[in-house]
Amino acid sequence: MSLLEISALTKRFGGVVAVDGCSLSVADRSITGLIGPNGSGKTTVFNLVTGFIPRDAGEVRFKSRSIAGLGPDRIYGLGIGRTFQLARIFPRLTALENMLVPVRRAGLRAVLSHGQWRHERERAMEMLEFVEIAHVAGTVGGALSYGQRKLLELAAVMMAAPELVLLDEPAGGVNPALLERISEHIGKLNRQGVTFLLVEHNMSFVMNLCDEVIVLHQGKAIASGKPKAVRENPAVLDAYLGA
Repeated sequence: MSLLEISALTKRFGGVVAVDGCSLSVADRSITGLIGPNGSGKTTVFNLVTGFIPRDAGEVRFKSRSIAGLGPDRIYGLGIGRTFQLARIFPRLTALENMLVPVRRAGLRAVLSHGQWRHERERAMEMLEFVEIAHVAGTVGGALSYGQRKLLELAAVMMAAPELVLLDEPAGGVNPALLERISEHIGKLNRQGVTFLLVEHNMSFVMNLCDEVIVLHQGKAIASGKPKAVRENPAVLDAYLGA
């Protein structure tokens, strides 16, 4: 069963066609990788799915419901979370305060007041413990290491209990030890029922973690299948994996 379905999705920036009639689907409770060279349209697809930019044509359906044309807040509220290539956190808020931002409805002032949010703080601490950075809960975001920011962003997006999470280069710029931890955390969350669609250039990370891999080229999905099948596809190897 598909949780996310994209049909004939198209986006142009002036004379450049960034996404060109792209169609793909993401199975419920899967970990799906979206790969392709720079400029193939991967991040643009993410931005279209999450409502950060408007589509020119095509359809996006989440749980069989059209979400095309909805804004980021509405889409987030329906159960789709995302991370970014560069972790987006509030540098002057502590890690714990950053965790509370996604579930706030009363604005940033409520985050800083702490007030009546004991239950949410407990959930936030549990998630920080899950990603093994509870020891920096009181540290401001600007003082965290690059790896800690990556883990914090992953933990924060889970605070709203999304059904689908789009990860934009979760392995980018991290050392092998942290990469293994990120992979383990994604796997554990997936076993708890969370579906992941991830953009990543680290092919080893993708092939070892993902259930299915989709290949983009010039804004179109040109191949999809199990990692082994994609790895052995001569056209994919020649074009994307450098074999």
